[in-house]
Amino acid sequence: MTNFGYTLMTEQSGPRELVRYAVAAERAGFDFEVSSDHYSPWLSEQGHAPYAWTVLGAVAQATERVGLMTYVTCPTVRYHPAVVAQKAATLQILAEGRFTLGLGSGENLNEHVVGTGWPSVGVRQRMLVEAVEIIRELHTGELVDYRGEYFDVESARVWDVPDEGVDLGVAVGGERAIEALAPLADHLVATEPDGKLIETWNATADAPRIGTDARAIGQIPICWGPDAEQAAAYAHEQFRWFAGGWKVNADLPTPAGFAGATQFVRPEDVAGQIPCGPDLDAVVEAVSAYWKAGFTDIALVQVGDRHQEEFLATAAQPLLEKLRAAAPA
Repeated sequence: MTNFGYTLMTEQSGPRELVRYAVAAERAGFDFEVSSDHYSPWLSEQGHAPYAWTVLGAVAQATERVGLMTYVTCPTVRYHPAVVAQKAATLQILAEGRFTLGLGSGENLNEHVVGTGWPSVGVRQRMLVEAVEIIRELHTGELVDYRGEYFDVESARVWDVPDEGVDLGVAVGGERAIEALAPLADHLVATEPDGKLIETWNATADAPRIGTDARAIGQIPICWGPDAEQAAAYAHEQFRWFAGGWKVNADLPTPAGFAGATQFVRPEDVAGQIPCGPDLDAVVEAVSAYWKAGFTDIALVQVGDRHQEEFLATAAQPLLEKLRAAAPA
């Protein structure tokens, strides 16, 4: 069965609004909710960046059923992995087993703020491997000493550890990342509906098999609204950064940088990548690329804050019905 999620987009809504949307999304019937973990919005027009972990703690108490997840946290620069291990364990206890820790190698936009520089992609992936190893060890509840190339942990212990542990999803974008991270993780996270990622993951020794033991979790933006042209203009204002692709998006340092890099992106360019307007069938068609590629879980991003409440109140439930009717059982 394909699971459908709702994205708590911290870059485009304030913390109180995000908690309210989380409750409404659960009521509408979404299976899970993911939260971005940003220090800055992609564009200044988005205008928000509350602390994801505080928001998720509130969401864990305000909801009852939906799964929760970070999509994704970078545990290597802005956060030390020992701190990520502690807060993930705490959140899992608050969520009573509903939380999955999504991890990735991060973006310069959020990580440069601590002033330690932005490593190359190869270094970031090696740092992520060490971080996952540390988090796994600390989630045993035992005393941990760790000496790595990038991180040291000295006499650390997470005292409040959930009985069910914390599943780890890792964001991967190619063969090298999968080879290094799949054997250490529980689930795959990806930003594009690329079936080769799943094939490579399932062919990797010691990796949990997607479809039986592991989930493949993707995410897709949509801009539902009553008028298609207005929705495309709004998506352009709020989400034109998306046009650059992740190899570009990982390295730009500021919202001003994203504004400059996307100054020639047109509304019609954005509408070509993101379904815009009231046509739910167009959304289903766009989302279907993920389940056709083998993804088990797909989170929707409703672009912007403007129509968020209206989307959740009027469009989300019929959209979920159409998605579940079209997706493989």
